[in-house]
Order: sequence, then structure tokens, then C-alpha cells
Amino acid sequence: MEDPKLVAERIITNVERVIIGKNRELRLAITALMCGGHILIEDVPGVGKTMLARAIAASIGLGFKRIQFTPDLLPSDVSGVSIYNQKTGDFEFRPGPIIAQVVLADEVNRATPKTQSALLEAMEERQVTVEGVTHTLPTPFMVMATQNPIEYEGTFPLPEAQLDRFLIRLQLGYPSPTDEVLVLDAQQEHHPVDQIEQVTNAQEVLQLQQAVKEIYVDPLIKQYIVALTNATREHEAVYLGASPRGSLALFRTAQAKALLEGRDFVIPDDIKDLALVTLGHRVIMSPGAKVKGTTTADVIAACLNRVPVPGARARA
Repeated sequence: MEDPKLVAERIITNVERVIIGKNRELRLAITALMCGGHILIEDVPGVGKTMLARAIAASIGLGFKRIQFTPDLLPSDVSGVSIYNQKTGDFEFRPGPIIAQVVLADEVNRATPKTQSALLEAMEERQVTVEGVTHTLPTPFMVMATQNPIEYEGTFPLPEAQLDRFLIRLQLGYPSPTDEVLVLDAQQEHHPVDQIEQVTNAQEVLQLQQAVKEIYVDPLIKQYIVALTNATREHEAVYLGASPRGSLALFRTAQAKALLEGRDFVIPDDIKDLALVTLGHRVIMSPGAKVKGTTTADVIAACLNRVPVPGARARA
């Protein structure tokens, strides 16, 4: 395999033909792919959430499925169902849209908790169980779920167990006026996603994921990660802090960030840069803190200020 960094950069450059002016957000999305994790995108409609998922799948040549979550969606509509075949006299499994390599769960919070729970096994164990039979999902596998942070009428908030299974949470945001003009130019005659080229394959992505695991993390950095996670649990404004899965998410994404930047080791700045996107959605604020307007971003910033950075000398 060629340099893993070059493979990742090739994917990012290719997706930027569709998602213009969002380099940091694209790097975070590819970071999640490199870690074999899932993404929760909280943003308003029309900023390119669906196009991001389609562009990533097309750039790698992965199977792509989209699930539109609605209140009447059933778990079997997600995972699949067994249907009796009169000719053979047997039950045949009809796979649901979750059995793909890149799955877009659009407006995931509009489905009932029962349907949302259909994602839990797939996201964590990379398998689905239908009528007692377990079906393994293809690799690589990534769920990109979206939800609208403005419109909450008729929605069901994601439970903590569901949120905890997302590696990172990000927002695309509106493009700058200059970038928005470039979007108009790019789509004047056709949509760029329809002409995007495949620049790598699933096997190279699996090798890329393995390369991430080989990035060196110093014991002091590991202690720093755990101290940050533990600080969220002890913060006075927090009802429920980040779980050990949050520590692992910060650990793994820091390895991927180091690889993207051409390093074979993690530095404290990697941890600082990724703390909010990996831990923010795992922190549950106390009712009193919500009344005061304290946000999870405030909590993560406070924790970063409280926890000493490894290797830094205390100033007099």
C-alpha cells in the first residue's frame, strides 16, 4: 500500500469537489472513516449533509444506502425481514438498507426510540439479528446520521446509549458568500456528485484503518486523555460525563489526526483539537446548567483549562 496519508488526502481532495469550503469538517469526516467510526451531523437543512455521505461513498466505491427516518418507520424497515417463499417452502431474508457500507440515517431523531434502537447493534457489533439469525455487515461500515438542531416538533431525542455510539459530532454550517458562489458555478449544468470519480477502494481503506492503529501514543498522552474524560464527570455543571468509550474515541481520532498530518506519534494539541467533537455529545448537562445557558462546549473548554498538559512546565 502507498503512503496512508496520501490515500486519505486523495479522498479529501476528491470530496472537496462536492463540498466546497469545508476542509476542517471534511477532515473530521475522513478521520471518522479512518477510525471505523460513525458521525452525527447536527445542522440545518440544505448545507450538504446528504452530499457528503454520497461523495465519500463514491470516492471509495462503497455501497451507499439512505434511510429517511419518520415516526412510522419500523425496525424491520431498517434491518430487514424474513419473507416466506412459496416456491421453495423456506423463509428468505430480505436485507434492509442498514446492510450497506455507507449508510445515511437522515433525520434520525424523527423515528421512535424502538426504531432508533435498530441501529445500536449495527453500529457497535457490525451485525444485525433478525428473527434469531445474525447477519454480518460489509466492511468498511460507517453510519452518518443527521438531525435538525432547530426543529424539534415531532422528534424523539436520541438516548444517551445511541449518542455514545457516534465517534464524533460535527456541524457543516453555512458556506461563506464566496464559497456559495462557487457552489452555484459548480452546479450550473450538473451536480458534481454525479461525476465524482473513485480514487481508492475498500481494501485500501481497511489498510488505512489498520495504519491508524499503529500510530504511537505516549503513556503521558493516554493519561491526559483519561484525565480530560474524568474531568467531564466531575464538572459541577454536568449530570452525566463522558464514558470510557469517549476516552477511546479521543484516543483513536488523535491517532488518525496525527497520520493525516504526516506524524507517527500523537501530540497534546491533537487531543485539544478533538476534545469537543468526540466528547461534547457524550456530556449530559444538569438542569440547572441548562437554565443558566451553560453548553457542553463551555464544559469541555473548562476541562481543557483545568487538566495539566503533559510536558508543560508550570509558570510562576
